[in-house]
Amino acid sequence: MELQIQDLVSSIRKEGIDAANSEAESIIAEAKKKAEAIVADAKTEAARKLESAEKEISILRESAIVSSEQAKRDAMLAFKAEVQSAFERILSAKVQDSLQGESLGKLIRAAAEGEDVTAYTAEVAEVTDALKAELADEIKAGLVLRPTKGIHAGFKLAANDGSGYFDCSDNEIMEMLRPYFRNLDI
Repeated sequence: MELQIQDLVSSIRKEGIDAANSEAESIIAEAKKKAEAIVADAKTEAARKLESAEKEISILRESAIVSSEQAKRDAMLAFKAEVQSAFERILSAKVQDSLQGESLGKLIRAAAEGEDVTAYTAEVAEVTDALKAELADEIKAGLVLRPTKGIHAGFKLAANDGSGYFDCSDNEIMEMLRPYFRNLDI
């Protein structure tokens, strides 16, 4: 009987150990499945985040390229505008210098050539002795010289009857020349 009890205890022990081992294997298998699922989810999430990051990098790269092209274009336009402005200032100064002194008298004479000078008034910035000397013959013939506030350099040859005028002031000459220098290709 003692043997039977021992066999029974051994049998119970063996069944308990087998059941425990079976349950342990089941728990381990389930843990492995959960671990594999977690790893698969993590890989999927990592791939999704990587794809999202690559898209964002691509968008940022394209945006940076567009921004740099825009900045380059803006810099070129600003440079062109600055060069054009400097050129216009230089041209304006040269036009003003050319429309004074002896050359002013020659221009007025050329504009009035072949005309009845008694019908015109030459409006200038300032009536100087040098200008009077240069236009002495025309003044004797009846040309009137008159200082006018709106003229800085050059002249305006106005018909005394108000029918028209020939504007050779620095501002008007600059306006005539400006279109030729607006579209500088730099």
